[in-house]
Amino acid sequence: MVTYPSTHGVFETTIREICEVVHAHGGQVYMDGANMNAQVGLCRPGDYGADVCHLNLHKTFCIPHGGGGPGVGPIGVAKHLAKFLPKQSSIGNWDLGFGNFGVGPVAAAPYGSASILTVSWMYIRMMGPAGLTEATKIAILNANYIAKRLNPYFPVLFKGKHGLVAHECILDLRFWKDAGIEVEDVAKRLMDYGFHAPTISWPVAGTMMVEPTESEPKHELDRFCDALISIQAEIEAIANGKTDRKNNVLKNAPHTARQIASDKWDRPYSREQAAFPAPWTREHKFWPAVARIDNVYGDRNLFCSCPPLEESV
Repeated sequence: MVTYPSTHGVFETTIREICEVVHAHGGQVYMDGANMNAQVGLCRPGDYGADVCHLNLHKTFCIPHGGGGPGVGPIGVAKHLAKFLPKQSSIGNWDLGFGNFGVGPVAAAPYGSASILTVSWMYIRMMGPAGLTEATKIAILNANYIAKRLNPYFPVLFKGKHGLVAHECILDLRFWKDAGIEVEDVAKRLMDYGFHAPTISWPVAGTMMVEPTESEPKHELDRFCDALISIQAEIEAIANGKTDRKNNVLKNAPHTARQIASDKWDRPYSREQAAFPAPWTREHKFWPAVARIDNVYGDRNLFCSCPPLEESV
């Protein structure tokens, strides 16, 4: 299985050679469609030599990505694999001329979820070929805009041979480990600025993967970049010894309304610096529901919040 563009956020220039090597040794290439929003209207997985490609509806075709999915979407195959596609008796036109080949049904609803597919269908119909292609171009442009703005503050870990990225970029925060700052601290501090942090520590530990897609306008991209640039200045203050290494706005982030409104405030920084670090936070403030939690402890000590079975009797 290969991902194109790669999860490192670059277009692999040797993708055709990779497919040829796999084929030369009797293998098949399954292309992960997670990054189709950097390809639609510009290129086709089949042209690289991929034998199978699933097309995620989330992210590329207007379905939300939250919760890790939903993992739904069509799976395209090369002609030599068509005879292995699932056979559904309720679909009258399934026969592609391969006689009685084909496996049995794999789902009760062969077309997938009606509640999800109608959204993607309407999106594709309204966008049209030109709109879908433009969305792909904007997704790539947005990622490169962020990469260019933030590279002087948080170096972009992977770039193509022309210094560009694909639809996402990976910001390297590992340099700040010497100052005691982890990528999680930056992610939590972003909440004080009004942002849910992008993916952290994947595919590289200690990094942040930013994937703006085509839906973010420039002023929103700038607001995000301004937040990270401001946070980098806060990190610099810690690294230079101007701020305590353990008791600072990053280590204590996020800050809740209850903390800010409390009669007791024993932090070495002001309430304003904690809760209103940027101008826009005074106009549209998002208040985190809870303060910093121990993520690792929570992952290792699971407990059920369901009512006991005795109560259902």
